[in-house]
Amino acid sequence: MSESTQAWVVAGVRAVLGAHTQAQDAGRTDEIVALYTPDAVLEIPGMDPVEGRDAIHAAFKGWEPVQPQLHLVTNTVVTSTGEDEARALSDVVFLQRGEAGWAIGVVGHYDDTLRRQDGTWLLHRRKTTYQA
Repeated sequence: MSESTQAWVVAGVRAVLGAHTQAQDAGRTDEIVALYTPDAVLEIPGMDPVEGRDAIHAAFKGWEPVQPQLHLVTNTVVTSTGEDEARALSDVVFLQRGEAGWAIGVVGHYDDTLRRQDGTWLLHRRKTTYQA
């Protein structure tokens, strides 16, 4: 894969991850779900896998923020298996603002597989792990 193609893949993947984070923290469920393939899967510790856009929609609807929150997604490394599939490994810190101010709720990792469909990068699988 050429260097310019690799850069294009990385930019597309990072745009999806950023859009997901911004929409999630603002509680814009429909925007989040639009970033997933129809057969996408979410794997979250302590839960059965969430499969398909309808189930993903229901899950994120239930997780809409009730107080200010931020997901800080950082240290993302993107590897590409071709022009139409990529993997992104990221660290994530979840913060919530309560009466005492901002507090760290969770520290973990995202292991994302993305696919390009009809020229658009979409999340196909997100596996979340938490740090103890």
